[in-house]
Amino acid sequence: MRKDLHGLPLSTDSTEAADAFDRTTMAYLKYRTDAGQHLGAALKADPDFVLGHVLRGYFNMLTYNNANVPGAAEALGEARKRQSRTTTREAAHVEALARWIDGDLDRMLAVWEGIFAEHPHDVLAFRLHHFNAFWLGRPGTMQTEVEKVYPHWSDDYPGWGMLLSCRCFAHEEAGNYTLAEGAGRMAIEVDPGDLWGAHAVAHIMEMQGRRGEGIDWLRKLEPNWEGANNLKHHLYWHRAMFHMERREFDEVRSLYDRGFRDLASPLTRAMPDMYIDVQNAASMLFRLERQGIDVGDRWVELADKAEARIGDCLSAFTLPHWMMALTATGRFEAAKRLIEAMHAFGQGNTTVSRLVGRIALPICEAVLANRQGDHTAALRHMRPVIGDMYLLGGSHAQQDVLEQLFLDSAVKAGSADDARLMLERVAGLHPVPPARRVGYADAAARFAS
Repeated sequence: MRKDLHGLPLSTDSTEAADAFDRTTMAYLKYRTDAGQHLGAALKADPDFVLGHVLRGYFNMLTYNNANVPGAAEALGEARKRQSRTTTREAAHVEALARWIDGDLDRMLAVWEGIFAEHPHDVLAFRLHHFNAFWLGRPGTMQTEVEKVYPHWSDDYPGWGMLLSCRCFAHEEAGNYTLAEGAGRMAIEVDPGDLWGAHAVAHIMEMQGRRGEGIDWLRKLEPNWEGANNLKHHLYWHRAMFHMERREFDEVRSLYDRGFRDLASPLTRAMPDMYIDVQNAASMLFRLERQGIDVGDRWVELADKAEARIGDCLSAFTLPHWMMALTATGRFEAAKRLIEAMHAFGQGNTTVSRLVGRIALPICEAVLANRQGDHTAALRHMRPVIGDMYLLGGSHAQQDVLEQLFLDSAVKAGSADDARLMLERVAGLHPVPPARRVGYADAAARFAS
């Protein structure tokens, strides 16, 4: 029995498989595109390597694409066939994957918490938990769990920078900016190519209105992103967000076309409808249009992909972005089909189906009403769920597009009460006052109490 790079036993006798698994782990932690290649090498060296099969299942589920769930289920089946060879820890990973596929994400998180409570250096359990807690809108959980494992770590362990990056992001989302920034800058000192660390510090700068500094931060780190996966696109989106706040709209469009929505790039060609890329693109186009900026035909390719994904509701936060693309291109019949599919999915009893039925569905109905000019209806759909939108996942910066959606309808409906409701909400969430933020300044001036 071999051990991984953190000294945890692996149910394989193959040194080659264990080494390839370690390379897979580090590539995953660093958001590199070669993680799958390394995993393939591990399973080729030992086809009976249970944790390798589990990780293949995890990678399928991480795409939040219903088309990849059968691949995850097949990987789970392969792992279960060989489960008699596993350690207790590895068997728990099998259970976590099963719960993920079943949609029982609360149990999935609990299984991972149990793993790293006993094995605080199990970086897969910790990192997958951090990621999924984020997309379930649970920043408090992220913060609690990173602080539980943090005392067990030091720079003696591979992945130390990853832990610092996660600590940074968890505390940033909780508003603890000083602690967060210290951790994030330490992560970049450990590894300048740490995309999650670069991302977490960029969030702090965005929340604090440090726009020029944020642009410089990302520009300086960009040369270290060679071989990075789609998170690189999200960093370009963050840079565009800084330019948006400075009303540098030409630069925003340039970053859209050559950065986070470059349709010719190998990353986009490989995964043209990746959830985070869709969120980046749709949310930016919506923001640009609110500022009166012509976005040309950029909505069309997003709408094509949205129409093809109707019925796939695994990423609750992506659904309003799909709806934005459909309605922006006048595909109202397709939009109605998306609503119907969400309603049907929302009748289920999984963690995500409940979120879709209760929160994502009325928001998507609001997107449709907003684009059709029925702003009173948009407000009626959104008003009851404003306080729960965070449960769809996404950061404060990403949730902002939904807040702007509500404000847009409030202004166009002439509803001063609703406009003030949203202005007060964002003022309480964001250190930079609405009057100094491009998406809110006009409304702040108009509806100042």
